[in-house]
Amino acid sequence: MHQTLLMLSLALACWFGQGAPASRLIEAKLETRLVPSPLEYAVLLPEGYETAKEPFPLLLFLHGGGGDRTFLARMRPVIDEMWKSGALPPAVVVTPSAARSFYMDYRDGSQKWETFIVTEFLDHLRNSFKVSRERKGTLLFGISMGGMGALRLGFKHPEKFAAIAAMEPGIDPVLKWKDLSPRYKFYRPQELMETIFGKPFDEAYWEANNAAAIALNRADQLRASGLGIYIEAGDEDFFYLHEATEYLHRILWDRKVPHEYHLVRGADHVGRTIRPRAAEALGFLARVLDPPPPDPEAEEARKRIEPLKRLAGIKD
Repeated sequence: MHQTLLMLSLALACWFGQGAPASRLIEAKLETRLVPSPLEYAVLLPEGYETAKEPFPLLLFLHGGGGDRTFLARMRPVIDEMWKSGALPPAVVVTPSAARSFYMDYRDGSQKWETFIVTEFLDHLRNSFKVSRERKGTLLFGISMGGMGALRLGFKHPEKFAAIAAMEPGIDPVLKWKDLSPRYKFYRPQELMETIFGKPFDEAYWEANNAAAIALNRADQLRASGLGIYIEAGDEDFFYLHEATEYLHRILWDRKVPHEYHLVRGADHVGRTIRPRAAEALGFLARVLDPPPPDPEAEEARKRIEPLKRLAGIKD
């Protein structure tokens, strides 16, 4: 009997040991004058972090509206599985608690989230953890409000980030506030919008921080920067964010800004599709960190097709 219990205990210990993630999740705070302080954030450290000699990539992992740093704990299984399979290079992943801030500098200057993230927060993380200080090792991922924040931060500061992945971003399918119908406003109370964009509401300030307008106005800079851009949404999103994401896709496409765009069939804003979609988005970031080698078959096919294009007067 005792021998059976001992064997069972050893088996369970072995099973739990194999299943336990090798990553480590920690929580921390940062004092700041730029946003409500102390700023709480969570950090996911990969296996081997403590003994590593080289810095890891830094991935800012931005939660949706009303969320907080616990978003990282909820998404941890996706990241752990991708690390385990080798689909995602080891990185230090960080989620700040940003409430429903839009990751923006407020019009009245009372909160400066954009400024905080691209200055104090990046500096703090680079001084506190073994992470890259280079643009090529600094990435953005965001979902919903976090997707909107990732796009704005990346589009306005492409010199600071190598790539952005925005899932179902909380953006709008217009360039001017006056053109935005109630279809796209109903879930954002007027009080919230005035808190961020000023009271009375400053339409020009909204437009200056509108992802579509930024992409339109900075298309040349985005193209020249080589910023990796990934956008996606489900075609049944109950906030209609797929319509706004498609709109942004068309702006990027028409201005030849390289990007990857996914419209996910049968996917809503929440639910069972989120984790596999997040894995797709993270896979894009992995390809930015570790680009695939040239494809010999595709290169050879291009060489065969090129004479036909020249004869037809086609220039890529």
